[in-house]
Formats: sequence, structure tokens, C-alpha cells
Amino acid sequence: MASFWMIRHALVAPEALSFLYGRNDVPLCDHALASQGARYAALAARLPVDADWVVTPLSRTRLTAEKIFAGGYGTRDMLVEPGLVEQDFGDWQGRKIEEFNDRPVDQRHPFWPVAAAEQPPGGESFVEMIERVGQTIERLASIHQGRNIVAVSHGGAIRAAIAYAMGLSAHQALTMSVENLSLTRLEYHGENWRFVSLNEQLST
Repeated sequence: MASFWMIRHALVAPEALSFLYGRNDVPLCDHALASQGARYAALAARLPVDADWVVTPLSRTRLTAEKIFAGGYGTRDMLVEPGLVEQDFGDWQGRKIEEFNDRPVDQRHPFWPVAAAEQPPGGESFVEMIERVGQTIERLASIHQGRNIVAVSHGGAIRAAIAYAMGLSAHQALTMSVENLSLTRLEYHGENWRFVSLNEQLST
């Protein structure tokens, strides 16, 4: 068995929230970082001490992991895994989300500016993202057999992992809420995935 403990990174800076930032390396919110020490301590206490740690190439995942380390977990080495990075929105990255509000209903998701099967110019669809993330967690489960894997990742990647493991459609996956600093758990038992929890909100 391989056990995945997936954490969405901390809240990004307010000025980024109105944009489709995707893979842009936006900063974290300084106020949230300073005021949420209890949540980092709670995560540090909840996570398995013998875990292998994985982050993505974007700094917001590494900085979130470092805050958990400082919250009482202790420093660990981190593997950088590009396969768990956020969706590539191509030419649409950095555009204001409000620009997508007037698009036809069939070109957007009820809870997301972009439809699940839609491929942004120069980017990837969420359908394609599910396949990418699925291949990544399968590979990580094989490499880290019998281990706990803490993956600090992104909301889109966590939704994609659940969709792959549970056989959900991309449209269904985008209806799930994945909050910042929440914990989602998946287990891989041979050829079978088990969904343990979604969006755990921890505090001391």
C-alpha cells in the first residue's frame, strides 16, 4: 500500500485571486501566513512522521511545506514533482476571471471559468490534467511502495487525483471544493484506489 496525504498550498496574495493564475508562480498571502500558525501546527501533528515529501515546481507549495516543518514537524527533504503542478491554462494564464463570466454556458463550468473538456490555447484541458496527475500518482505509488507520501500541491491537481482514483468525470471533479491548507487522503492497494477523506480542515 502507498498512502497519499495531499495538502493544498496556503492562500495566495489577494492581488492574484481575481486572475486565472494557474502555473504562474504567484506569492502567498503575508497576512494569512502570519495568522495561521495554529493550522500549520495542526497539520504538523496530524501528518505521519515517516513520510516522503513531494512538492511542485511552484514556490507556493514549497513555502507551505516549510511552514508545516516550522510548525513542529521538523525539516525534511522534498522531492520536486512536475506531474502534480496546477493546470496549464496556456494563453489564458494571468487573465482576469471576470473576463470568462459572459461566455456561453457550454464553454464554462458552473463552479469554474473553463469547461472541464475545454483546452485553453497553448494549454491543457482538465480532462488531460486528470490523465497527467493519474500517471504521476501511479508512478509515485510504485516508487514509494509501503510508504506515506505527503504531497503539497494545488486545488486542481488534488481534484484530478480524486477523479482518477475514483473514476469520476472531469466535470464531476470540478464540483469539489478543495480549500487552502486542507488535507485529502488517498490509498493505493495494488490495483485498487481507496478514497479516505476530502478537505479535512485542521486546527489546534
